[in-house]
Amino acid sequence: MTNQSVTLSEQAAKRINKILAGDAGKQALRISVEGGGCSGFSYKFDLDGSAQPDDLVVERDGAKLLIDPVSLVYMAGSEVDFVDNLLGQSFQIKNPNAVASCGCGTSFAV
Repeated sequence: MTNQSVTLSEQAAKRINKILAGDAGKQALRISVEGGGCSGFSYKFDLDGSAQPDDLVVERDGAKLLIDPVSLVYMAGSEVDFVDNLLGQSFQIKNPNAVASCGCGTSFAV
């Protein structure tokens, strides 16, 4: 299943490729949404060996991002980016569905 309702920035694709280069058994970054976090929901990042049949698969420059259907409900229209600044390095999700988020940027409310 390929759908571009979630996009991957060039910087995020480069970082995914760099991370996966060090782990031969993994082929993609998986992002899921879980209950919890200071704003109600939080993002979870994992390395995965393969996509499930119902996953959204987003590809850019050889990098693969996997999102399960339940998480996609909360992430539709989002852009996954990678930021390297004075505060550190992290994947950031620009989610148009989030009405509030916490200061750490890893949890949100819809």
